[in-house]
Amino acid sequence: MDSNVQLVRNLLKYTFGLVPIVAGLDKFTNILTDWSQYISEGFAAILPFEPATLMMIVGIIEIVAGILVLTKTKFGAYVVSAWLVVIALTLLFSWSFVDVAVRDLVMAIAAFSLAKLSENNLSRG
Repeated sequence: MDSNVQLVRNLLKYTFGLVPIVAGLDKFTNILTDWSQYISEGFAAILPFEPATLMMIVGIIEIVAGILVLTKTKFGAYVVSAWLVVIALTLLFSWSFVDVAVRDLVMAIAAFSLAKLSENNLSRG
């Protein structure tokens, strides 16, 4: 594999491996932000539990997704890409945090690109 392609693949792999793990862990501490603010009031009203509990569930999913990217890169990158699209669509449907939705769509494209780069027979993962 071309060294520049391998460099880009590795940068994307560690970005989409580590960032979801950090964000997932932060769902339990809210050091980076109050994650519950991203849940629309209407959706929060129908939850059978507190929004913070939903964020902890989301955190677990993100941690698992990050680990998948680090261990099974192609599959994990598809998971992260799909997850980011779901988050972005949720934000767009509620028309809140549209800037975050756009950013998440761009990140989904980058994660999808990592998955495609990982399909190359010369790469591992």
